[in-house]
Amino acid sequence: MSQSTGHPKGLYLLFFTEMWERFSYYGMRAIFTLYMVKALLFDKAFASEVYGSYTGLVYLTPLIGGYVADRYWGNRRSILFGGILMAIGQLCMFISASNYANIELAKPMLFMGLGFLIFGNGFFKPNISTMVGALYSEGDKRVDSAFTIFYMGINLGAFIAPLVCGGLGDTGNPGDFRYGFLAACIGMVISMISFELLKNKYIVTPSGAGVGLVPTKKQQTKEEKQAAKIPLSTTLIWVGAAIGLFSLFYIGLNLGFIGSAIYATTIIGPAVIITDKTLTKIEKQRISVIYILAFFVIFFWAAFEQAGASLTYFAEEQTDRSLFGSIIPASFFQSVNAVLIVILAPIFAIIWTTLGKKNMEPASPTKQAFGLLFLSIGYLVIALGVKGLDPTIKVSMMWLFGLYLLHTIGELCLSPIGLAMVVKLAPAKFASLLMGVWFLSTASANKFAGTLSALYPDPTLPNHPSFLGFEITGLYEFFMIFVVLSGIASVILFGITKKLQTMMHGVN
Repeated sequence: MSQSTGHPKGLYLLFFTEMWERFSYYGMRAIFTLYMVKALLFDKAFASEVYGSYTGLVYLTPLIGGYVADRYWGNRRSILFGGILMAIGQLCMFISASNYANIELAKPMLFMGLGFLIFGNGFFKPNISTMVGALYSEGDKRVDSAFTIFYMGINLGAFIAPLVCGGLGDTGNPGDFRYGFLAACIGMVISMISFELLKNKYIVTPSGAGVGLVPTKKQQTKEEKQAAKIPLSTTLIWVGAAIGLFSLFYIGLNLGFIGSAIYATTIIGPAVIITDKTLTKIEKQRISVIYILAFFVIFFWAAFEQAGASLTYFAEEQTDRSLFGSIIPASFFQSVNAVLIVILAPIFAIIWTTLGKKNMEPASPTKQAFGLLFLSIGYLVIALGVKGLDPTIKVSMMWLFGLYLLHTIGELCLSPIGLAMVVKLAPAKFASLLMGVWFLSTASANKFAGTLSALYPDPTLPNHPSFLGFEITGLYEFFMIFVVLSGIASVILFGITKKLQTMMHGVN
C-alpha cells in the first residue's frame, strides 16, 4: 500500500493481533462479574471490588513490561511472553468455571488465572501500542489516523467477544461459563500465532528495518548510560517515598492493599522517570503534558469502565431486554460500545486526516476535553431516564444505547488520540515505559471504577451507600456521580488546553 496515501501493511497485522487479544480480554470481562455473582455466589460489592482490582492491576503491570522491553527484551519478545501468560490465565479461568461447584478449587484457580492475565497484559499491552507509532516517520500526520484504525481493531475484537463468550457462557446455566472462558483462551492463541508467523515480514520501519528487535538500552552511548545510573541514595529515597505513600493510602485512607499499591505506583513511577538526568528541558515539558492528560484520563475511565460492573448489573436487573419474543443476555450490551466504535472509527479517522490537511485539527488536549464532556452527557441522559422511577420498573434498552453512543463518541475523542500523543511526545529511549505510564492512569481509573461500582444501590438493603457525604438513595444519585466528576474534569481541561499546547511544542 502506498506510504504517502495509505498505511503500511504492518498496521493491519498489529490490528489483527490486537483484535484477537482484545477478543480474549473483553470476552472474559463480559462474563466475569456475572460468573462471580451467579456461579460463585459472591455478593455484588465484593465482585465489584475484585473486578476493580483486576482491571486496575491489568493496567498497572504495563509499567513493568514497558521497562523490560526498553531495557532488555525489545517489543517483540515482550509481546510473545505476555501473550503466552494470558493464554495460560484464560485456561485457568476455564478450569475454575469447570469446577464452580467446588469453591475450594474454583476460587484459587480464579485468582491464579487473574494473576497470569495481569502480568501477561503488562508485557503485551504497552509494546504493541508502541510498535504502531514506530511504523511511521517522525512528524508523519497519519499517526492519529493510524491509531484510530488500530483502535477500530481493538473494538472489533471487543464487539465480537461478548457475543461469542457471552453467548456461550451467559446462558442461565452456571456450568456454561467455562465455554466463554475457553473461547477467550482460543482467541489469545490465535493472536500469538498470527503475530509470530508474520512479524518479520510486515513489522518494519519506513526504511525497512525491523521494529522492536533491539532494546533502546543497547543504542545508548557510554555517556548516556553513565547519566542514566541512579545512585543508591536516590534509590533509597524513592523506595522510602513509595512505602510512605502506600502507608498513607493503606492505613490513613483505608484503600486496601491492591488499591494502595496501584495509587502509590501511579504517583511514584512517573516521578522517577521525569527526574532522569538524561532528559532535556523540552523532553521534560512534553512528558509533563503526558502526565497532566493522564490525570484527567483517570476520571474518564473510572466512569467509562462501569460497563463491566454497575452497568452490567443495570442491564441484568433493571433493563427490559426482551426483543422479538426472546431475552437478550446482559453480557451482550458490552458489544454496543464496540460495534459503534467499528462504525464510527473510520469516520473519525477521515475527520482528523481532513482537518489535519487544512491545519484545522484540534490539539490532543482539546479532543480529550471533548471526550470527557460527551461522557458526562451520556450519564446525564441515563440519570434523567431513571429519575423518579420505582426500582421494580424496568426501563427501555434505548437508555443504555443512548449512553453507549455518547460514550463511544467521547472515547474516540480521547483514547486513540491519547495513545498517538504518547508516541509523538515520548523520547525514544522511554517510548514503551511512558506508554506504561499512560496505562497507569487507566490502572488507577479501573480500581476507582470498582470502588464506585460498589456504591451501586441495592433496594433490598436497609442502608444506603454514600459518596463524599452524599447519600445514594437510588440510580439517579448514583449516575449523577459520574456526571459531576467527568463534567468538572472536562471544564478544567478545556481551561488549560492552550498552556498544554505550548508545552507540547517545547516553548517556555
